[in-house]
Amino acid sequence: MKTFLVFTGTGPVLFLSSFDAIDDPRALEKFRDKGITKFIAYEVDANVARQRYGLRFDRNAADLEDAPDIRVLDYDGSHAFRQFSFSELGREYRHEE
Repeated sequence: MKTFLVFTGTGPVLFLSSFDAIDDPRALEKFRDKGITKFIAYEVDANVARQRYGLRFDRNAADLEDAPDIRVLDYDGSHAFRQFSFSELGREYRHEE
């Protein structure tokens, strides 16, 4: 399970993903299906996200056990952004179609 803080045109969104990497073509297709074709993303440690989001994280993770997909953990951009310090963000990944 991977967690990504994704900065889109409308602001940050926290995603939970069953894909090993955000640049997996299947993950990019899922983002495209959501209308997200340009973004900057950072991986966030899934254990840290689990601690901060609790039951919401666990429910979404359970949904992802059945099929490869992505789920929105937090669509409130300012809330998602405040949950993690810059030192908790992994390497930057940029995508643009």
